Amino acid sequence: MDQLDAHNGQPEEVQTEKEANTDELSMESLLAQDDISLNIPQPGEMKTGVIASIAGDEILVSIGAKSEGVVPSREVSQLPQEFRDSLKVGKEIKVYVVNTEGRYGTILLSVQRALEESDWDNAEDLMQNKEVYEGEINGYNKGGLIVHMGNLRGFVPASQVSLSRRMSYGGDSPDQRWSGMVGEPIVVRVIEVDRERRRLILSEKAASQESRETLKSRLLDELDEGMVRVGRVTSLADFGAFVNINGADGLVHLSEISWDHIDHPKEVLEVGQEVKVKIISIDRERKRIGLSLRQLKDDPWDESIEAYQVGQLVEGKITRLTKFGAFAQIEDNLEGLVHISELSDRRIEHPKEVLSEGDVITLRIIKIDTSRRRIGLSLRKVESQKYSEMDWEMALSELEGVSLADDDVEDDSEAYEDVEETVEAEAEADAMAEEVEETTAEADEEAEAVAEEVVAEAVEEAEVEATAEVEETETEADAVAEEEASEEEEDED
Repeated sequence: MDQLDAHNGQPEEVQTEKEANTDELSMESLLAQDDISLNIPQPGEMKTGVIASIAGDEILVSIGAKSEGVVPSREVSQLPQEFRDSLKVGKEIKVYVVNTEGRYGTILLSVQRALEESDWDNAEDLMQNKEVYEGEINGYNKGGLIVHMGNLRGFVPASQVSLSRRMSYGGDSPDQRWSGMVGEPIVVRVIEVDRERRRLILSEKAASQESRETLKSRLLDELDEGMVRVGRVTSLADFGAFVNINGADGLVHLSEISWDHIDHPKEVLEVGQEVKVKIISIDRERKRIGLSLRQLKDDPWDESIEAYQVGQLVEGKITRLTKFGAFAQIEDNLEGLVHISELSDRRIEHPKEVLSEGDVITLRIIKIDTSRRRIGLSLRKVESQKYSEMDWEMALSELEGVSLADDDVEDDSEAYEDVEETVEAEAEADAMAEEVEETTAEADEEAEAVAEEVVAEAVEEAEVEATAEVEETETEADAVAEEEASEEEEDED
């Protein structure tokens, strides 16, 4: 021993202490390695394990811990039958760690939650990439529709259901509004994902908006002016009606709805009504389609005007007063203009000095322009002595069927003066017509601007409404989450 100690150059006591320390370090190293190999699971983790045994509806899964984790029978019984039949001993399976300190120290696992986590990932990808999901309406509640996305329960608030679907059903109660939609296919976009609160909010309206833009671009390439299509009225505004044609909206301006004068589209149309329209303009750059209803009907003006001629006396009702004259209705489909210069022999500043709306008066036709659908009328020439001979001749012609010839120079002179006055009146009427056309063009531009503003406001209102609707449904979504959480707690027990 002394020689050994001398050889080592160390006392015996020092060597003994060193050996003890070496043994201690080896034990700590082994324990550390054992902890690493066990890889103790933590709640909320996703694990890939191997089915160790199946006892009834209860499954034991080895996930590398000191003991197997258990998937409770209550959850297994609720899994789809096809999935349950695929579970065999030795098969790899993904599980979600619910609790590591369950009854008797067991590790509680969930297959359903593992499947849902994969669906949550899919939902987040759909929302981030703004892609649509095609599914089926599985149910409803008072606030909207239920759509399953894999193993998740998605909610479509009422404000996010497309207008066309809402128009198809009516009623005051949820059963009346939504029950008929169950089983129907639906295309939605994911607009909110909250895993912690288990909230998945979907929107058919957002998906429809994207679809409409795509359809409209494609439809614009297929359409040409003059084509006739069948569509459905989607909304009414002061300036016209919007009609949906194969997914794209076109505008029927107020002036193109009817040959008769109307103040608002609701007088002849209603939302949801199916109509046949003619395409009268296409603006591919601005993606606008101009439509017409009246151009598919015969113009009653052409038939009605055949009964009238220049120089004839007619009875008219004053319908509108403007700074340049007064409009008078001769019959239902005919309206003419009495230019301010034809109202009186004296100079007046405004037609209201002579007439009022609703007055029924006798007028003389001084111009008929069939190409522009215009009738020029005169009040001051009704009682003119110059027209007495003309009126007498027209009366005799109607009675005897003959025309009296002008046979004195004085009558020719008077007729020539009448022609001069008529030409002057026509010139003024043309100037007035041009002013009306300019006014109409300005009105159309204003209508387009208003249309853009209305659409923008509608989008903003829809977003506000969607936000409000989502807030209203938070309570219900939270209630569902609490119910599911309570079920999980029961499973843990």
